[in-house]
Amino acid sequence: MRRLARRGAALLLVGLCRGLTGVRALWLGSLPAAGARVYFANHASHLDGLVIWAALPPALRTRTHPVAARDYWDATPLRRWLALQVFGAVLIDRQPATAAGEADAARADVLAPLLAVLERGEALILFPEGTRGDGETVQPFRSGLWQLAQRCPRAELIPVHLENLNRVLPKGSMLPVPLLCAARFGARFLPVDGETRADYLERARQAVLALAR
Repeated sequence: MRRLARRGAALLLVGLCRGLTGVRALWLGSLPAAGARVYFANHASHLDGLVIWAALPPALRTRTHPVAARDYWDATPLRRWLALQVFGAVLIDRQPATAAGEADAARADVLAPLLAVLERGEALILFPEGTRGDGETVQPFRSGLWQLAQRCPRAELIPVHLENLNRVLPKGSMLPVPLLCAARFGARFLPVDGETRADYLERARQAVLALAR
């Protein structure tokens, strides 16, 4: 019964998402595939993770896990159930540590469940900005994406640009507005020999921005 409830809720949310956003999944240089992947995207709405998840073929959804902020998705029983039981999300703490040693330990703790997903050959949906922006710009990426690439080099990193989600459910809004949206999936993002962490993260940010053009 619980499994049927989860499956029914997933189908309902996918249907509502498509009806609300009319989202088009455009695969530009990559194709949907099983395996260790990180879909990394710009972030402007609480609907972002659902849109990427809904854009994937049904067979891949149960193997694709949004990375979400614990303070929001663990705040109520309904949100927690949706995040963990329907989307299979990985909830992480986004409160920064206060000391350098604590920061390193906190980062390792945050990465552990994400690496576990990749090591079992499944996918993540990640928003490297770390928080929602205004939808007009893409904020600098935090280091988590680079850390995952370093520690799980076999994972494929796929940039994604989400269009118009900031207008459907902007930051601070509770009521969505129906509007056509697009999710553009780019070619696999590959490392460059000798580049610094800062260069890598800026190049990844530019890979997302390039899909908007």
